[in-house]
Amino acid sequence: MMTRYSRQVLFPPIGDHGQEKLRSKHVLLIGAGALGSGNGEILTRAGVGKLTIVDRDYVEESNLQRQQLYTEEDVAENLPKAVAAEQRLKAINGEVEIVSLVADANVEILEEFIGEVDLIIDATDNFETRMLINDLSQKYKVPWIYGACVGSYGMSFTIIPGKTPCLNCLLKRMPIQGMTCDTGGIIAPAVQMVIAHQTAEAFKILVEDWETIQTAFVSFDIWRNQYTTMKLSKAKDENCLSCGKEPTYPYLEHENLTKTTILCGRDTVQIRPPKQGDIQLQLLAAQLTSLGYFVKGNPHLLSVEIEGQRMVIFKDGRALIHGTKDLTQAKSMYQRLLG
Repeated sequence: MMTRYSRQVLFPPIGDHGQEKLRSKHVLLIGAGALGSGNGEILTRAGVGKLTIVDRDYVEESNLQRQQLYTEEDVAENLPKAVAAEQRLKAINGEVEIVSLVADANVEILEEFIGEVDLIIDATDNFETRMLINDLSQKYKVPWIYGACVGSYGMSFTIIPGKTPCLNCLLKRMPIQGMTCDTGGIIAPAVQMVIAHQTAEAFKILVEDWETIQTAFVSFDIWRNQYTTMKLSKAKDENCLSCGKEPTYPYLEHENLTKTTILCGRDTVQIRPPKQGDIQLQLLAAQLTSLGYFVKGNPHLLSVEIEGQRMVIFKDGRALIHGTKDLTQAKSMYQRLLG
């Protein structure tokens, strides 16, 4: 063990004692895309005891620009990302127990083993799943590390139940939703910066060095040379339904989840967001057109050709995905474009 991890053990905040703690810990990684593959590789090389990966997607050619675990062979075989990640990570470090689940990260699946994990790492691509993670974290008292990036911009925040504000608190104070990688693009250095922040915080939590946890919200634009930290201790809301004095964990309730329905007699799935929105159709059309999608529309809706299928987006956030009856596939397409 000392040969493999000797340089890490020489780092005083970890040492032999910290390395033993790492070997005893279980990390849940939700998402195996850009952030997930980077987080997974670093934790596996570091010798974490067990890593459980949940992801619903498969490897595509456009992933190879920034998702470091995958190869052209994975694309040719249409391998699920969770499966490809498990294969690669086991080849990197056979001492780490790797468990992969090819599934949508929903309440039923995550609650089966959430009580066994020591840390959750957010590597997902949508706020519905993040809010689910947030409520599970608060309910079961498991720390989690939020991370997101688009374009050259990235952000990270460490959430410790009972000590820090939760994501629900933050959303009341600052707008951190926005474009997705499919609408705003992404460069690999931004991904790597977020991974660095997430994994550094993961090490601190796993070796139980609580005093060094980053309590600020970190954001940066690596292209424009901007780096910001925001102290958010005052953002904690005693009345928050996720982490306040009387939590109800609203994002674990069915009525607050995205609704998916197969339309009777049609090869179409309808998706309704939990809350009615106000989509800026003209702006979205310009973004999608610049990325090469065929878009047409009117003041009431957009029709987008995507991967041989047609997605119709309405101003209130509702969408129809034509050409499929697969609810998971339809939901994935929706979240790629609308987050």
